[in-house]
Amino acid sequence: MPTVTRWPCAALANADLSIRTTMRVGGAAQWLLEPATPEELRAAIVAAREEGHVPRLLGGGANLIVDDGILPGVVITTARMQRLFRVDSGGGEHVVEGQTESMTTRTAAMPRESETQLVTWAGVSLPKIVNTAARLGWSGVEGLAGVPGQAGGGVAMNAGGRWGDFWDVIERVLLVDPEGRFVERTKAEVQPGYRNGNVGDCVVASAVLRFELDTPAAVKERGREYLLTKNKIQPVTDWSAGCVFKNPPKEQSDGRSAGQLIEHCGLKGLTRGDAIVSPSHGNFIVNRGHATAVDVLTLIEDVHDRVLEKTGVDLVREVKVWRA
Repeated sequence: MPTVTRWPCAALANADLSIRTTMRVGGAAQWLLEPATPEELRAAIVAAREEGHVPRLLGGGANLIVDDGILPGVVITTARMQRLFRVDSGGGEHVVEGQTESMTTRTAAMPRESETQLVTWAGVSLPKIVNTAARLGWSGVEGLAGVPGQAGGGVAMNAGGRWGDFWDVIERVLLVDPEGRFVERTKAEVQPGYRNGNVGDCVVASAVLRFELDTPAAVKERGREYLLTKNKIQPVTDWSAGCVFKNPPKEQSDGRSAGQLIEHCGLKGLTRGDAIVSPSHGNFIVNRGHATAVDVLTLIEDVHDRVLEKTGVDLVREVKVWRA
């Protein structure tokens, strides 16, 4: 793919998006911008808007289904923004416009008891955050063991599950607002909810995470137990976008989760093309190797309609869809 110089960061034309999602379906982006720092991210957003595009943000590609064909406009990926670090004793506590000279990149450079904070840029993977916290003996994110994706998307959607959510450890975030300015918000100001980081039209550039002090052995063991449990009931290693539907309010579903409702309707194993409702968990749709976005999206509609018809519960899609 040709590299273009008119963008404020590395850029690719007609870039394949299927290889950048966990579902492994979809077409190509007309333009894919690859900023490497928060400042480049801000500049890329501003440049895309000046060109008349509303940019789409791509993190780790989890919780996302990209349509087949060419996606017009600009996609900005945070894949190169992979810095994870601790605040050093001589620097400020705030991330300001991507400047990090006063911060250390070595997570083990200070005693683990001195300050239980990590600063993550948007492109750091959630597994890396989980593993780093475990190595330091810091508790709070081990419940996210096995959750794919990156920090930016984890903030935006409040990624998590039965053992906790990402916003449980987020102290404050650095955002790019619709006017292209950096703004900092605390958790109290954002007020995140279930599968909703509540950042609106802002884009996540970085976040400050605070943990509880524990022992490495205890944190690692809890994470291991959570991951073993997930592996038993979820298709963790298959190509999927994670949970397709949000769990409905308990009063509407007699306390049943989305996966339980789908299983109750006998929909495990239902297929469309090479897409299948996972036999191990009803709320996952798996790409068996050659599925298209049409296969996956049609199967989602089929599951939604059948659950509504049989139970009266109108499942709300959790996974995001980018239409061409």
